[in-house]
Amino acid sequence: MRSGEQKLPHLFQPGQFGRFKIKNRIKYGACCVSNYNTRDGFITERELARVKVIADTGCGIITNQGAYPDPLGEGKAYFRQVAIYDDKFLPQFEKIAAMIKDQGAMAIQQILHAGRYGGIDLGYCVQPSDVPQTLPHFRPPKIMTTEEIRDCVRQHADAAKRCIRAGFDGTEITSFMGYLLANFNSRFTNQRTDEYGGSIQNRGRFMRELIDGIKQATPDNPLIVRLNGAELMDKWGGNTEDECFELMQQAVDCGVDMISVTVGWQEAPESSIGRDIPPGYWNYLSERAKKTFPNTLITFGNRLPDPRMANDCIRDGVFDFWEVCRPLLADPELIHKAAEDRLDEVRRCVGSLNCLSRLFRDLPYTCTMNPALGHEVEPEYHVTPTTVKKKIMVIGSGPAGMECAITAAKRGHEVTVFEKTGRIGGNLYAYAANDLARPDDLHSIIRHYEAVAKRVGVEIRLNTEVHAKFMRSVLHQYDVCVVAAGATIDHDSHCTVEGHELMIDALDVAHGRVKTGSRVVIVGGGKIGLTVGESLRKNGAEVTVVEREKRIAGDIKPSFKWRHASWVDELGIRCLTSSRPTRITTDGVTVLNDKGEESFVPADTVLLAASRKPAHDLLHEFEWMVDELHGIGDAVVPRGLEQAIQEGFRLGVRI
Repeated sequence: MRSGEQKLPHLFQPGQFGRFKIKNRIKYGACCVSNYNTRDGFITERELARVKVIADTGCGIITNQGAYPDPLGEGKAYFRQVAIYDDKFLPQFEKIAAMIKDQGAMAIQQILHAGRYGGIDLGYCVQPSDVPQTLPHFRPPKIMTTEEIRDCVRQHADAAKRCIRAGFDGTEITSFMGYLLANFNSRFTNQRTDEYGGSIQNRGRFMRELIDGIKQATPDNPLIVRLNGAELMDKWGGNTEDECFELMQQAVDCGVDMISVTVGWQEAPESSIGRDIPPGYWNYLSERAKKTFPNTLITFGNRLPDPRMANDCIRDGVFDFWEVCRPLLADPELIHKAAEDRLDEVRRCVGSLNCLSRLFRDLPYTCTMNPALGHEVEPEYHVTPTTVKKKIMVIGSGPAGMECAITAAKRGHEVTVFEKTGRIGGNLYAYAANDLARPDDLHSIIRHYEAVAKRVGVEIRLNTEVHAKFMRSVLHQYDVCVVAAGATIDHDSHCTVEGHELMIDALDVAHGRVKTGSRVVIVGGGKIGLTVGESLRKNGAEVTVVEREKRIAGDIKPSFKWRHASWVDELGIRCLTSSRPTRITTDGVTVLNDKGEESFVPADTVLLAASRKPAHDLLHEFEWMVDELHGIGDAVVPRGLEQAIQEGFRLGVRI
């Protein structure tokens, strides 16, 4: 037994699922879909390469992404979702089942009918009742007839039989995120007056028929159902938590073999898995399920990225199996690192939800933390030993620089990182210090880089600023120079503002180098301005944000934009949009809006958080001093964490 397995004995103890022996208590959860497949539902080589990585994660149970079961595509939620309504799709499913089982895991295939969120190729969706969409990108509803409901049940049963013929050990149906099963279960979307609507017993009829149909079709194979412990749909008149558990009782009474407890809908006005939710926040739901249904296996993992917490939950009877997905997208080696007691090297899922936000834009999912996700089939993304060993200097220890340095070192290069401050992390450290969501998630990125850099032999020189004079002193000592020095606030972009010299760099405040007064005006309502402003307001300052565009949060991912908008409202931060400063004095700021109206905002401190400038000066200075020169991340174009990690990795792979 490996050292990590000894420290996490409950997580790594064998389990039993029906007639199947499970090597540990970890279930890989189907993460919606990847969008890596063909428009007509066939599995691609890109998908098979991804699944190979998943199969190698070390999980005891692995659930393949949801396949839609109907030939019309009413259940299809994403452009490139896989299908299983016909035998013609089976050969590739057979490959996936074999990959999973070859690694000693139990193979489960999820059957996913998206209902209210489906029909992406049709211009309409099907659901129990004519309940209008609350989100504009979904399609108008078509009410399912009784005959269509029964056809849908038959389609699920037929799909389940195909799954087993393809070599899967069991199947799973899901209500996660508000799909068809949830549509029938919920008071919000089920307003029928026939035998499928009204009482909770009637609303659960479709689910019971699905369970019965699949179990009759595959009597020797287990069935998992994913059910909400909480819908978070109170705003729309959805189910209470008690009603959610009544529906679980119906599933148990039907003989379902395992319940996967989930949280939330796509339309829910609050997050269930984002970075603003503390790890373990939803554990009470799985604990209630385990106490209520002691003889039914319970699996759970919503916002639970830490194997140590999962181990304790299994020990304490909170759930039977840890259901993990996004943490394994972020770091496919998570389970192996846990088993080897290397958790300090884990790339933690930070809940940025880039995986989901891209799907909503009909794009293949990616991961902020894992630059190789989705590129497993491409040789240029493979970290292979170098044929020519080089001495590489990396300027800047932010995510771009550290990712490049570590990747290059893994390949066999000799790498030195130069950082002008006394700690690594760059501006990420400043964001983490002011983050209202989950600062430890951001700090974990820095800790990961520190641990891995030490293991692979990257030298880090702190308090060392690299400029032209320094470069001349180390000429010919390095074969490659990588500029990853990030970006700074561009004061010159506001030089026409009267009194602009009174503006303070918001990043200096974020880093703790400068203190502000009690009344603060922030010029720029993007991620820098909002992050600093929210932190200042939480600590008692009066904050006003002045933003040139019509809306704040323009450079923030859609999956987290709403969270900043909520914080601004909750904290009472005043936002002047479509506005710009025209005059700054020691008393405050004169602001002009796009209607030509002027107003005065009293302020003790004025922060500049807009218009970042990349480190092009270093690139220009060094281009005649170094044989091979590269720029990455914000040093090229100011953007975000995902781009920094991606560019650092890609350069490290090919350098």
